Amino acid sequence: MRVGIGLPSAVPGVNREGIVEWARRAEAAGFSTLAVLDRINYSNLEPLVCLAAAAAVTERIELMTDVLLAPLRSNTALLAKQVSGIDAIAGGGRLTLGVGVGGREDDYEVSGVDFHTRGHALNRQLEQLRGVVPILVGGRSEAALRRAVRFGEGWAAGGGGVEQFVTGIARLRELWDRDEPPRTVALTYFALGLGAGTALRETIGGYYGYTPEYAARMIATAPTDPGSVYRTITAYAAAGAGELILFPASSDPAQVELLAEAAGL
Repeated sequence: MRVGIGLPSAVPGVNREGIVEWARRAEAAGFSTLAVLDRINYSNLEPLVCLAAAAAVTERIELMTDVLLAPLRSNTALLAKQVSGIDAIAGGGRLTLGVGVGGREDDYEVSGVDFHTRGHALNRQLEQLRGVVPILVGGRSEAALRRAVRFGEGWAAGGGGVEQFVTGIARLRELWDRDEPPRTVALTYFALGLGAGTALRETIGGYYGYTPEYAARMIATAPTDPGSVYRTITAYAAAGAGELILFPASSDPAQVELLAEAAGL
């Protein structure tokens, strides 16, 4: 199983060092992928902007949106141009576009997009985005899994723990209708070193504050020491994940080397 790392673009107070220096260190440390999350009505940095910055200062590491809330970007032609531009800056062939619909109504309100038709909107976008870059579809609903089969190279599972991943991948395999197996990417958070617990509570609690039960599950399953990093990676590998992306709760670039060492890279 491949092990990737997230950019801390949604961590409060992140600055240039947490994007540019982080990206350089992630590549040097041997992570498979550098990924970003997406929200609109939140004080995070815009994910495509962050990936463009990372593309410019790296050469080999893969880049991924995990996931981009594509319906919020209702001009699909512009989105395709932005995505293909990032891939060109990266040198071609390094970008995977993970997309989903999200569950925050306020993100849709501030974007002037209808929350209740977001699934249909994403279907239309995926028709247009085919062939621009490799696509993964995120979400655990039946509609999301069917969308992954219809339009994507695979599935971006999101967080929620290994048990939810196991349930989702079992259904995905039932639906999958191609000889080539689906690409599967799981997600968890991490924080290492002094203040790890506080960082997780502040970052995850703020980002997922609209759904306290989910936030609590994410905090509870996030590794905070080398032993729990190893156990988390081993559990997702045993569950059949092709890749695990670990998203940071701290923007300190030293977290990159701490995670690389704990993951055995």
